[in-house]
Amino acid sequence: MKKLSPLQIERLKYQPKLPSSLAKGINCLELVEGEATQSVRDQEQIKALFKNTYGKPVVTFNSTSSNKVSELRNVGVILSGGQAPGGHNVIAGLYDALKQANSANKLYGFLGGPSGIIDGKYVEFTDEFIDAYRNTGGFDIIGSGRTKLETEEQFQKALAVCKSLNISAVVIIGGDDSNTNAALLAEWFVKNNAGIQVIGCPKTIDGDLKNEQIEISFGFDTATKTYAELIGNIQRDANSAKKYWHFIKIMGRSASHVALEAALQTQPNITLISEEVEEKKMSLESIINYMTDIIVKRADMGKNFGIAIIPEGLIEFIPEMKSMIANLNDIMATLENDPDFVNATTIREKFDIVENRLEAANAKVYNSLPALIKEQLLADRDPHGNVQVSKIETEKLLIEMISTRLDELKSQGDYIGKFSAQSHFFGYEGRCAFPSNFDADYCYSLGFNAFALINFGLTGYLSSVRNLTKPASEWLAGGIPLTMMMNMEKRHGEFKPVIQKALVKLDGPVFKALEECRADWALNDRYLFPGAVQYFGPCEVCDITTCTLQLERAKELASV
Repeated sequence: MKKLSPLQIERLKYQPKLPSSLAKGINCLELVEGEATQSVRDQEQIKALFKNTYGKPVVTFNSTSSNKVSELRNVGVILSGGQAPGGHNVIAGLYDALKQANSANKLYGFLGGPSGIIDGKYVEFTDEFIDAYRNTGGFDIIGSGRTKLETEEQFQKALAVCKSLNISAVVIIGGDDSNTNAALLAEWFVKNNAGIQVIGCPKTIDGDLKNEQIEISFGFDTATKTYAELIGNIQRDANSAKKYWHFIKIMGRSASHVALEAALQTQPNITLISEEVEEKKMSLESIINYMTDIIVKRADMGKNFGIAIIPEGLIEFIPEMKSMIANLNDIMATLENDPDFVNATTIREKFDIVENRLEAANAKVYNSLPALIKEQLLADRDPHGNVQVSKIETEKLLIEMISTRLDELKSQGDYIGKFSAQSHFFGYEGRCAFPSNFDADYCYSLGFNAFALINFGLTGYLSSVRNLTKPASEWLAGGIPLTMMMNMEKRHGEFKPVIQKALVKLDGPVFKALEECRADWALNDRYLFPGAVQYFGPCEVCDITTCTLQLERAKELASV
């Protein structure tokens, strides 16, 4: 028998809270439809691509006194994309609702992500199986994967597997790309009269899958609390030793929500926000000058230490770097089959070949970078053909360039301090943490709610639970059409329908909260030390959610 830690034993006992509308029972619900919807952009194009699932209404659930009998339903579930704390609870909530509706219902978990439904690899869940994973982190209950569901052949195979198991609904738990796949699959099933529903659940620790109906994606709460604990620990160390600058890169490629939230929880000396860099067209040099200026001013105060937070995707938001990387992505697709490049015996030869192929301005930028970064930019591309920014050590690039700049200032007599830096990257540390009470409750509710959507025959919807700054009993359960979140974007040279990413809004309350305090935090040590995620104790400690959600909800409620 597998040995469990004391914390895991206690967490398995935790009973997640549900919205009052769902808590009365899955068969005691009524569906309330709102107005018809449309996509966030490119309405005519999205409508043409989703003729059968476009324009559906937002729905909510109310509890009723009637207790209806649920028909027999077998459901399949897929974990898709990167891990996020709480995924196991989505499945647990889905399972409990399904069994509550009809004890003969079955839940199948497809193994290894979307490829499982194509290849027919699955497991049937049982009480004992599910109970071993309640309130735990990770996706190891069935594993995850990044296979895209988008071709006719894949859809046909998925249909055949579902028919063989008598599955009438599939729940896809994932981020923006995964739920785009869910929308495509839902449309195909309706178009082909397959009789199979598709429901999505909003997952990503990056926090970029949200809108008015999806207040937060699950995992963001736990991940940011985990990173904030680590940053707080480093701040305490820096404030004790008083001799190191810590450059901390933090997960979040397309959006800086994680970095912004972690900064609000810990109050570091420097916080870079990718969206701000892009909006202000800040060059790499201007970023170096901004950070160097703070380092010099702190040194003048006798403080040769500090904390800098850097978003993972920063390098792609710097205008000249963005242009160079786009150019590099295009030429790397051709260089993969270029014998001169493939057979080059030294990395210097590869650098020369790349610089000769790049446009003049981009070649100049590439040539100015340290060799370590130039080499990392040539690494294997992601499935979209883009550079894998998580492998670009932006924090080390900034350290090296700032160090060079400080040496110049020292030679001119304009800097008298000592600069010694440590680099960190916090990413995987937050993806599989034990979910916070908030994420445990939220994820369980999302899964339970997903089956409610299935029970009413809906398809092409995303499970939505709102009003999340209130106690769980006051949360509002329902669903929104996946097409409502979509727009057209260029992928692999052609425009495709995708769920729009939610980036940091520079005029929003969350960024404004950082902006108001930034100058003070830069020079004065206002460090906060959040400590570990708390699971037992007063609600104001254990159930509190992110600064981001509190600030956004406060503004939303104030405008009502």
